[in-house]
Amino acid sequence: MTSVPGTVSSILLLLLVECAARPFYPLPSRRNDRSKQPLQTFRPYNIAHRGSSGEFPEETASAYKRAIEEGADFIETDILASKDGILICFHDLTLDATTDIAQHKKFESRKRTYEVQGKNITGYFTIDFTLEELKSLRVNQRSPFRDQQYNGKFSIIIFEDFISIALGAPRVVGIYPEIKNPVFINQHVKWPIGKKFEDKFVDTLKKYGYKGTYLSKQWLKQPAFIQSFAPTSLIYISHLTDLPKILLIDDATTPTQDTNQSYWEITSNSYFDFIKDYVVGIGPWKDSIVPASNNYLQTPTDLVTRSHAYNLQVHPFTCRNENVFLHFNFSQDPYNEYEYWIKKIGVDGLFTDFTGSLHHYQEWTNPFSMGEESASKLLDKIAYMISKFRNSYN
Repeated sequence: MTSVPGTVSSILLLLLVECAARPFYPLPSRRNDRSKQPLQTFRPYNIAHRGSSGEFPEETASAYKRAIEEGADFIETDILASKDGILICFHDLTLDATTDIAQHKKFESRKRTYEVQGKNITGYFTIDFTLEELKSLRVNQRSPFRDQQYNGKFSIIIFEDFISIALGAPRVVGIYPEIKNPVFINQHVKWPIGKKFEDKFVDTLKKYGYKGTYLSKQWLKQPAFIQSFAPTSLIYISHLTDLPKILLIDDATTPTQDTNQSYWEITSNSYFDFIKDYVVGIGPWKDSIVPASNNYLQTPTDLVTRSHAYNLQVHPFTCRNENVFLHFNFSQDPYNEYEYWIKKIGVDGLFTDFTGSLHHYQEWTNPFSMGEESASKLLDKIAYMISKFRNSYN
């Protein structure tokens, strides 16, 4: 009879070889809610910008499902509202750029001009359409140089659909919703008993069990970041939920959405000292961290270093694989860009339109955590598999 120690040694060797070949989590058919692969927290977050929007029309169910398949840690969305107060996943205040609204002659009279952050904008605004009317539209790819084969095949989804996609994933996938243009939405959409856009937004998160401070047990079960370009809105929301919040920061010429503060004010040390009580990080435009000239990167600013000094995470936006978006420094290689932002600049997460490429880069360069907790879990799994082998052998 073969000795047990010899058998165990052989099994351990095989298991270690197997570990190097693929992630150590149950096959899809064996998964359930209690054994979902947890959110990884040992490397920068892979944030699927409007889903896998480089492949599918943005903010559609297919874009989000594809991002999850490709390895996203978080799926990101923009939240607006319909005329009848339903929260929808859509980026622009107007429908013109990414839907087939122009083909719907019955809506011709709905074109409006509104003032948005001091500028007059003309178009078909989501706030002038009921959810039923919005559902009759079809979404198109925003960029003409991206795959157009899915144009007209998908509809606008609501916030609750988006949440359901994340919760239905075969592993723990976080959500990263942006409360979009809250000043404008609160001006034009009214909810019962005096509720605001922010109230409706947080009520939806609570309805589906999203709660908890960053890295708490509750948060790790259903991870979520709340983001906005509107500081006052984030501060208001901080009194409604303890979920972590991210202050988005545009380029130096764009003021905040609700307080009209300049870029220089909201990136100052004094402001970081103030806002750190309400947010866990910032989400700046990439070129505000490292400016560019003639499509070449210049000397990095100290924005990341100063943010980290105030214990603020930094999640820049947005990485895109196409040459038109890649600085010449990266030699038309998106993996070089990921390397630069993660290894040299030291960011804590990246928004990307191409979730799969960021996931591949991270798997190739940092496939799994070597922390004590992960090692303990690995040993537990090995012991469990050995015990199953012993039972079958006996």
